[in-house]
Amino acid sequence: MPANASLPQNPEPSPATAEGVRAWLAAAVAEAAGLDPLHVDPHRPIAEFGLGSRQLVALGADLSDRLGRTLEPSLVFNHPTIAALADALFEERPAAYATAGTRQDDPATGRSHGAAATLLGDDIAIISMACRFPGGADDPEALWQLLDAGRDVISDVPSGRWDTHGLLDPDPEATGKAYTLRGGFLDDIDRFDAPFFGISPREAAAMDPQQRILLQTAWETLERAGIVPDTLNGSSTGVYVGLYDSGYLGAASLAQLDGHVGTGSAASVASGRLSYTLGLQGPAVTVDTACSSSLVALHLAARALAVGECDLALAGGATLLVTPRGHVEFSRLRGLSPSGRCSPFSADADGVVWAEGCGLVLLKRLSDAHRDGDRILAVVKGSALNQDGRSQGLSAPNGPAQERVLRAALDAAGLRPDDIDHVEAHGTGTPLGDPIEGNALAAVFGPGRPADRPLVLGSLKSNIGHTQAAAGIGGVIKTVLALRHERIPASLHAATPTGHIAWEGSGLRVPADAEPWPRRADRVRRAGVSAFGISGTNAHVVLEEAPETADLAAPETDLSAPETGLAAPVLFPLSARTPRALKGQAGRLAGALREAPATPLQAVAATLARHRTHFAHRAVVQAADRAALLAALDALAAGEPDPDTTAGPQETRPSGKVAFVFPGQGSQWAGMARDLLAHDPVFADELDRCDGALRPFTDWSVGAVLRGDAGAPSLDRVDVVQPVLFAVMVALAAVWRARGIRPDAVIGHSQGEVAAACVAGALSLNDAAAVVALRSQALTALSGSGTMAVVALPHTEVEERLAGLQGEVSVAAVNSGRSTVIAGEVEPLQTLLDDLDREQVFVRRLDVDYASHSTQSNRSAPASSTNSTASPPTRRPSPGTRRSPASPSPRNWQPSTGTPICASPSGSRPPCGGWPPTATAASSNSAPTPPC
Repeated sequence: MPANASLPQNPEPSPATAEGVRAWLAAAVAEAAGLDPLHVDPHRPIAEFGLGSRQLVALGADLSDRLGRTLEPSLVFNHPTIAALADALFEERPAAYATAGTRQDDPATGRSHGAAATLLGDDIAIISMACRFPGGADDPEALWQLLDAGRDVISDVPSGRWDTHGLLDPDPEATGKAYTLRGGFLDDIDRFDAPFFGISPREAAAMDPQQRILLQTAWETLERAGIVPDTLNGSSTGVYVGLYDSGYLGAASLAQLDGHVGTGSAASVASGRLSYTLGLQGPAVTVDTACSSSLVALHLAARALAVGECDLALAGGATLLVTPRGHVEFSRLRGLSPSGRCSPFSADADGVVWAEGCGLVLLKRLSDAHRDGDRILAVVKGSALNQDGRSQGLSAPNGPAQERVLRAALDAAGLRPDDIDHVEAHGTGTPLGDPIEGNALAAVFGPGRPADRPLVLGSLKSNIGHTQAAAGIGGVIKTVLALRHERIPASLHAATPTGHIAWEGSGLRVPADAEPWPRRADRVRRAGVSAFGISGTNAHVVLEEAPETADLAAPETDLSAPETGLAAPVLFPLSARTPRALKGQAGRLAGALREAPATPLQAVAATLARHRTHFAHRAVVQAADRAALLAALDALAAGEPDPDTTAGPQETRPSGKVAFVFPGQGSQWAGMARDLLAHDPVFADELDRCDGALRPFTDWSVGAVLRGDAGAPSLDRVDVVQPVLFAVMVALAAVWRARGIRPDAVIGHSQGEVAAACVAGALSLNDAAAVVALRSQALTALSGSGTMAVVALPHTEVEERLAGLQGEVSVAAVNSGRSTVIAGEVEPLQTLLDDLDREQVFVRRLDVDYASHSTQSNRSAPASSTNSTASPPTRRPSPGTRRSPASPSPRNWQPSTGTPICASPSGSRPPCGGWPPTATAASSNSAPTPPC
């Protein structure tokens, strides 16, 4: 959009309410950006639609004019989305944009942040991790396979990565050359799905690939925790990233500086970009202490959690070998391994092997993880940082400093040296660094250590090389995997240990083969992870096995044994941003199920439905067993979905408002709600509450009726079916809300009005139960007075046919433009039905023996059932709830049984002159409606 482009002057509608402002802003932004207003997401920052600073200021000025009051220009910047801006104007401010310094609850955890809590006594749980490391280790499972197989994945530089012409020279003194180009490399670091993260192609091209890979890995880390990333928007989640300059676009000309290169190449922006993209509002910190960066980041994240600066934290780091700078400089220092092998603690150690990778973990206070039911992978017991100080050279490692940081980490964890079984060492494979580290480890862990339980050393670098800023977090992920699989992988290339460490009596051992590390009843398994930066900053973290649970205590599942079929067909929803990606999603899921055939299909379905983002392009597969699921997924991946088993693929429509609609009598069926009552605790608990509220007026149990218990009354009785339907509807609404479905409005038809009013908070549960129970009991007096039927004709045509019946039959309800319910005396009503049937008009007589919502019910009904209560039902609206102008007062509940029900727009004149269904609207930005 041109910088001097003007905004639309008079888009409609007029912004007199928060809803009006949203609509006006959507129209204004859409016109300025050349979009359809339906595709303007009110929760997306306005600037992302292409409006620059001038346009945003103009937008605020136009809004000020239309509102007739002065608005601060900063308002549009302080509240970046349409929804947030509208809410701020009408003081419906979400917690995410509350004034700085005020006490507020975190939207993700409910924890108050008015002042930092002192929580230093709580351990920190690792609840998720994700990674990309060389050798195809694109997730922790693949990394474990690499480690368990003892693979060395060092290779030559990928073709096209660098301009290698004339770069290789065996002479270390050759200027601008490297004597080896081998390393641990990732594939396809130039590939990035920018639209997935809402990033333009131009900005993506200016972004350091390290920032790109961090975005991808962060998303995967959250999803692997079962967290839908969007749900963290506005939460107190921190980001701590170890990163340093990759040299990307380091030689960019002045003409290339287009506004994106600065942020795209700045390491400081990497953590902020993660927070910005995900909407995280905890601390965002980029750490550069060279090779210890990611372990320092984890230490800082754990401390921030401990003191309450955040409630969730992403921690880790990334390094990509975008240029050959590291190879060239370390060739001059003769620090690179000429053999191209990383051999930590080995007599063959001849230098470092540079590598690249990315790793992130998701951290949470252990008590919070237990509370939230998170899967705990391991526990951070303690950590420490220090500095070499004025050592023997700026970049030379320092043994005493390493000893101090090891002891400080043990002190922080409250442990003794012999409590540690294993250390994932820094172990770079250099003839200088490894002996210094080994001797420091021996000084701390060796004295008094039992000879039959030496400290086992290892180094991930022996498999993949030195991933620099990602090295520490790589060691953490490896150690967590070893704890989980109860096995310490071999450290490669160390068959002959270095002679510069006095191994005899050191208490140390480097395993040439994988060693068992089983969980024991008499000893908690613990390990340390070290990282020492060329900057002189040292870090050590102490990890402990996850607390024993039923899941961990059980024998490890054999995922190679196929799972048996499901008890009934289950839905497996898949989604993606594009049709092509959706096919890829189906193919990857099928591949994962083939690799682990014992994966519980119910768990797969639940994860897809409740713990994954639902994008616009969707498909749903129905399957009752593994073979059927795989066949359907294969067909979907091939672009030939089977319509008998797959709905879609198709693109969703723009999201609209949500309404809960509660029907009248007739929606019941034998066996309804039994499965929910037996298997859904939310439904069962809410139904019990409804049953308790109904008990003063009934001598039977709602649960017993639904289960069909012996002695329970039948649903054929009106004084039973209406209270039971009420309880089921209210309990269903509780289930929907528990699944995150919040209504903008509720509407009820006939006796469904009572449930609607209760769910909206217009009636308390006790009052609503009284209304529905006494109302239904009053209807028993009408038994035998008539009947009812549905006719597939407009109500105007029906009324013409009823004109000659002298009021014996009348319109009871207008369901739609071509569906009308009639009620009245049996004989004339049945005669009318027979006549219509002969004319081939659809009719159906309802299974009732009274004529509700008709003149008969007015003549036959006793005094108002509400007179049986001590006082009229009270209304308790929930925060932000607005009652429709057409909503009836409590005194109208019983008289409406003699009035037609018309499904007309709320607040308009019903076409049949009757009572409209109850409509109650609730602001979508209000607090959740409390249980009624």
